[in-house]
Amino acid sequence: MGKDDLDRKIYVLDTNVLLHEPLAYLSFQEHDVVIPMTVLEELDHIKDRKRDVSRDARVAIRSLDDVLTDATPEQMLEGVDLPKVQRDPNKPASSGKLIIVNDHLYPDSISGLPGNENDHSIINCALQLQKQYVEKRVVLVTKDINMRLKAKGVGLKFVEDYRTDQLIDDINLLTSGYNKFEGDFWATVGECQTEQQGRYSLHKVPKSLMPEVFYNEYLLDDSEHFAARVIGYDEAHVTLKDISVERLMHQQAWGVKPKNVYQGMALDALLDPNIELVVLTGPAGCGKTLLALASALEMIIEKGVYDKVIVTRNTPEIAESIGFLPGTEEEKMAPWLAAITDTLEVLHKHDESPISSRNYIMEKANIQFKSVNFMRGRSIQNAVVILDESQNLTASQLKTIITRCGEGTKLICTGNLAQIDSNYLTPVTSGLTYIVERFKDFEGSATINLNGVVRSRLASFAEENL
Repeated sequence: MGKDDLDRKIYVLDTNVLLHEPLAYLSFQEHDVVIPMTVLEELDHIKDRKRDVSRDARVAIRSLDDVLTDATPEQMLEGVDLPKVQRDPNKPASSGKLIIVNDHLYPDSISGLPGNENDHSIINCALQLQKQYVEKRVVLVTKDINMRLKAKGVGLKFVEDYRTDQLIDDINLLTSGYNKFEGDFWATVGECQTEQQGRYSLHKVPKSLMPEVFYNEYLLDDSEHFAARVIGYDEAHVTLKDISVERLMHQQAWGVKPKNVYQGMALDALLDPNIELVVLTGPAGCGKTLLALASALEMIIEKGVYDKVIVTRNTPEIAESIGFLPGTEEEKMAPWLAAITDTLEVLHKHDESPISSRNYIMEKANIQFKSVNFMRGRSIQNAVVILDESQNLTASQLKTIITRCGEGTKLICTGNLAQIDSNYLTPVTSGLTYIVERFKDFEGSATINLNGVVRSRLASFAEENL
């Protein structure tokens, strides 16, 4: 590690950073990246497990091998130039180094933490580098909150979460998918250019009214009559499709009518075949799964737009806990997707035999339950894909699923950012947050935050007060 460039930092990466983003070491282009030997050992243990994370471990190992394959042992200890990733054409791609450090050579007494624990070995490594390169900033990067606390507790000055894929700093800044204007919208606009397109009116309004605008953003005001959707914009104007609250509230899908304007906006996006990605966020009990499934049945059975429903969700233990039990993939997935079968029963609760109706509809709509683990490598055509509980997925896992969607496929992602079960994800680093922000400017996507619990007054009270 050369001391010629004192501005260069030394980043020590924990294993979970490479599992979260296998090419994470490329994000530190102008700095030196240290991979402790313990991290390579952990990747080695994980790569052969029958879990989704094993793929990320293998990708990380292969990419590190590509960089280090021709390096001599001396060069690996000194550091090999990181591959240049040209992100900004105006900034020269400065070259940091990738260094493998044998942290087993450092005694436990450096940190005082007990030995035989991988986290402690990695902290030891960072502390040793901090003592060795006093003039440089040595930063431990880990997604493990407890490890960050331990590292600070034993004297490591700089500890960070891996935030390169984090697009917002505060979850409150995440777009809700709609913009509510104070007062009367048309009184603010005044005159504007209007044209008729079928049964809808299109209005061109000045962009100065809404400088921060994105495709398929819904607009509401205090009049409780005005509702519109952004269908295009340029530097001067925003083109709005006039919908009206009355029209939103009179929609229905498979017998389900919206209970509030947020559900009305969600149904409008769900029933539009031109919107290929709909992201529904919101608290438990706000109707995300019910609306997604009802609109899928409406578009498949009543309108014939799509051929089938594929329902999937992240099931971390699927390979270990029920993978070897007898039964098809559908039968093994059934316990995980009980939310869907519950919802189907609700949709048919007034039928003479709700269970028979549920089974009939599952067959007629060709509803298939799939594990995320088996989605890779597929190409899904003419289907509605419902990705339930997507707040527990990382950005790379969501990318895997989105890139499976072929021609004529609609993807509906539902999730509640207050119910993240993953050890290493927070609301701001969840893949759900990532795609909401990344797809804002894509004309084929819409996001709706279903504001308000409609499950029951008990659920509503619990959501607000517990």
